[in-house]
Amino acid sequence: MSPQQIAIALWTLLVKEIKRFTRIWPQTLLPPSITMTMYFIIFGSLIGSRIGEMDGFDYMDFIVPGLIMMSVITNSYSNVASSFFSNKFQRSIEEMMVSPMPNWVILSGFVLGGMARGLGVGVIVTIVSLFFTRIEVAHPLLTVAVVVLTAALFSLGGFINALLADKFDDISIVPTFVLTPLTYLGGVFYSISLLPSFWQGVSLLNPILYMVNVFRYGFLGVSDIPVGWALAAILCFILVLFAIALWMLERGKGIRS
Repeated sequence: MSPQQIAIALWTLLVKEIKRFTRIWPQTLLPPSITMTMYFIIFGSLIGSRIGEMDGFDYMDFIVPGLIMMSVITNSYSNVASSFFSNKFQRSIEEMMVSPMPNWVILSGFVLGGMARGLGVGVIVTIVSLFFTRIEVAHPLLTVAVVVLTAALFSLGGFINALLADKFDDISIVPTFVLTPLTYLGGVFYSISLLPSFWQGVSLLNPILYMVNVFRYGFLGVSDIPVGWALAAILCFILVLFAIALWMLERGKGIRS
């Protein structure tokens, strides 16, 4: 395929993915905004008023970056996992596999679609947060970069999950038993400086902690971990997951029976 044909194929696949989740927006875009609103009310307004400050910031201001990042992570992941598995279940993915479209274009199209939904929900949650607090971004470029990279990372994770899944129930196992616990223990609602030294060390094994802290640093200018190391870790995870997903796709893992 020529570069122009590749660009058209990638754009077409991206538009298809965007239309897929915007067409059913009451199921894909509305629930996260309602859920995050409840988080802001319960944890921010009610509990936060009793906690006071965290790392020198009002508790509501402290949790806003974490809640935005949590919504981006879960929606990026779930969008690709459900979309690709649906294509696999309906056998429509086989038409893409036998087309002249390179496998990396197929992978990139689904990942970009997941990123679009994750970032879209992130914007909605950010707008919702404005009803509860005033947002000031200390490092705008870093904030945008880390949220885009995180959306890409978990879109790749969702793609791999969909490849390995044999039934619809399988695509909910990782978000339920892995993603949700790691997110809640990733410093969304607290600073790991509050933990005993042993549990601080255990927390450092959680990759989501790095993403949440870099994103919080972009907003507030504070982080529990070195920002440079965290960004390097995110980039490495993206490269590794992209290579694994592409390798699995080229060999038809989970597609060919």
